Amino acid sequence: MILRDRPSPNQEPRARGTRVDILLLHYTGMRTGAEAIDRLCDPAAKVSAHYVIEEDGTIWRLVDEARRAWHAGVASWQGTTAVNDASIGIELVNPGHEWGYRPFPEAQMRALEDLAHGILARHPIPGDRVVGHSDVAPLRKQDPGELFDWRRLSRAGIGLWPATPSTPPRSLAEAPAALAEIGYAVGLAGSRETHAAIIAFQRHYRPSTCDGALDDETRSRLAAVVAAVHALRRAR
Repeated sequence: MILRDRPSPNQEPRARGTRVDILLLHYTGMRTGAEAIDRLCDPAAKVSAHYVIEEDGTIWRLVDEARRAWHAGVASWQGTTAVNDASIGIELVNPGHEWGYRPFPEAQMRALEDLAHGILARHPIPGDRVVGHSDVAPLRKQDPGELFDWRRLSRAGIGLWPATPSTPPRSLAEAPAALAEIGYAVGLAGSRETHAAIIAFQRHYRPSTCDGALDDETRSRLAAVVAAVHALRRAR
């Protein structure tokens, strides 16, 4: 693992008493890694992350894990709204949906696994709190997107992936409660917030189609993830 330091000025102390228990993954969404790192280190941009991983696997450390990076924005997960205070943020170099979204290379994924294993050894981050930017901000964000391999990450012991299908919720009316049980911020059934959360869920757990429709496969996977979250919580 190649680790290089480039300190970003865009950081501050974490709120007193905050426990780091979220690992939040992003893509950079810019044309090049150098351009993204420059922006994350630009005081005028007022954004940063703890780490950036290049497509060749090189890892840049921008903010010490003990401090608060500015990467989540307005976000919520499992009732936590001060996501920057509670999280470690990792940016994966990828042009994103605006500039030619593409799969994440093997070297980059291996580096992410190595880095994440170290982070999980240092912080009590459960599998259901290893999430993407679109999970915590579904109305605003779509990264790391449907090409990111969450299943692979779970096989490496990082994050959560359901092992088996489960009995799906019967209707759209039940979807908000299921999504909220996993961690998504939702509104009423059929609301803009719930539709965005379904798309974010699909990007994470059913990436073949991310249209916000609560079809049979999405409903089955939704129930399976709820069951996996319950099992994880019982084991804690």
